[in-house]
Amino acid sequence: MRIGLFSSEAPFLEREGRGLLLLVALWLAVASVLPLAMLVRTAMGGTEAGLADLMAEWRRPSVRRAIGNSLASSFGAMAVSLLLGGVAAMMLATTRTRGRRLFAFLFTLSMLIAPHVAALAFKTLVGPASPVLQAFGLAPPPGSPNPLLSFTGIVIVLGLHHAPVVMLTLLAGMRTIPHELIEAAQVDGAHPLRIIRDILMPLLAGHWLAAGMLAFVAAFGNFGIPALLGLPVNILTLPTLIYRQLSSFGPNVLPDVAGLSVLTMLVGGASIVLAVLLLGRRGTALEPDRQLKAFWSPGWPGRAIIYTSGMILLLVALVLPVLSLLAASLVPSYGVPLTLETATGRAYAEVLFRQASTREALRTSIGLSGMAAAILAMLAIPLAFAIHRFAGSSRALFMLLIELPYALPGIVIAIAAILLFLHPLPLLGFSLYATPWIILVAYLVRFLPLAVKPALASMGTIAPAMEEAGALCGARMMRRLVTLILPTLLPALCAGGLTVFLMAFSELTVSALLWSAGSRTLGVVVYGLEEAGLTTEASAMGIVTIGIVGLVMLVIDRMSGLLPPGSVPWNVAEDECSVGNRLSRDRQARAP
Repeated sequence: MRIGLFSSEAPFLEREGRGLLLLVALWLAVASVLPLAMLVRTAMGGTEAGLADLMAEWRRPSVRRAIGNSLASSFGAMAVSLLLGGVAAMMLATTRTRGRRLFAFLFTLSMLIAPHVAALAFKTLVGPASPVLQAFGLAPPPGSPNPLLSFTGIVIVLGLHHAPVVMLTLLAGMRTIPHELIEAAQVDGAHPLRIIRDILMPLLAGHWLAAGMLAFVAAFGNFGIPALLGLPVNILTLPTLIYRQLSSFGPNVLPDVAGLSVLTMLVGGASIVLAVLLLGRRGTALEPDRQLKAFWSPGWPGRAIIYTSGMILLLVALVLPVLSLLAASLVPSYGVPLTLETATGRAYAEVLFRQASTREALRTSIGLSGMAAAILAMLAIPLAFAIHRFAGSSRALFMLLIELPYALPGIVIAIAAILLFLHPLPLLGFSLYATPWIILVAYLVRFLPLAVKPALASMGTIAPAMEEAGALCGARMMRRLVTLILPTLLPALCAGGLTVFLMAFSELTVSALLWSAGSRTLGVVVYGLEEAGLTTEASAMGIVTIGIVGLVMLVIDRMSGLLPPGSVPWNVAEDECSVGNRLSRDRQARAP
């Protein structure tokens, strides 16, 4: 018979964790449950009449148009993401080709670039003022509309931006497939394409559907791309409609935007629940002794097709937009062709040294992101320890509460934070609203799972006997955490903290609604510069942002050898049978 954690007959180590588990439950209740409950309460008004008002709000013509635009663009973007991300995942997981790790890194980088920066990069890539098209004489006539400032442009950019979500989800699914199945099919003489069709695709059916739902909810809650590509031509989605109403009328419209946020939360939450259920259906009950490895060594025509497809995908998703953004940042004025004579660093000098607002935003983003990363890395220690050691059957509930704020659209978290902190805090007498601290609290709530998941993975590598030995020597729980658990978790904590910094540094969706005078973040400034028509300055800040994001990704990548498998999602090892490694081994064999 299982003895409960709170039973007096429970083992000493479990009884010792009661207080810690209760603190974790309290933190999650305050951080996850309370803000969303307050959001629903404000939207519904707590009465039957309030519910009727909420339904009436959802039936307004402008809201119906925004809902239609959000659903249509999200489904279209999901289709684009499934196609491109699926092709990328299959190339990485099945083919023995060189450069797979580099491709995975760069393709993931295209997703980790802030959405509004990605939208700005694509916006400068096409249209009559495009420096890249002008350099090749391909620019449309002056005065022509930018084709990306349209519903189709929003769908294409959203699909490209979230294609790595599909790739990473499918790669995670392939790690659950036993390589023995592939070997058995190869013994029977099955062609690699048939193995993909008859074995991998059926086993990955749940992951394909889950990847589609994750791409859908990511597109549905995206603010930066529809804001830059849709607002100039009056194409509104739910996040941009909420932003426009709140920025135009202020806190007086909080009940209305709370109702829209609840609608966004319902659609996003339902999609996430469906994705989790689909991911739970692995399609196979086999426990892989060996994870799936690349098994296809294509000949020259096939290898040329794979390399060409990969290069085109990287060119479209990352290289050309970033080059266009770089070119736009080097011209004296947007629309001037980039030549050796016109190239200038004026925009960089302006945003980095002359404009106080951009320097302040850079300091604010670095400060808030750094504090969020440090605090969450420290919080991850007791959270991971308590959930792994003491949660038992409640572990799934704890993980749901941790992941819920990150899974929901950021606009929902921002509105919930406003509702929670608009009035002075009880007993303290001051309000966090219109201060930088409300942004920090929103970051702590939203990005918590990015810090906890690597720590939980590392907790699985710590033998309980080591902790029991420490307890037998008289070490209390806090001392064991510091002397036994912390050294083992340190690489995972660093990686989790860097990931939090990576996501929070150029974030826009949350800070667009929470910033105030003196607390503008980098994302807000980039968006404001572009909205004001200062495209060269916005492009320069975008390039700075991409450089910092890429640098942090490189640091995380270098730490991958110290982390449990799967902690770095883009970490695709070069196969031992790749062409380069075979040649290297042949040279070593011939060497005296």
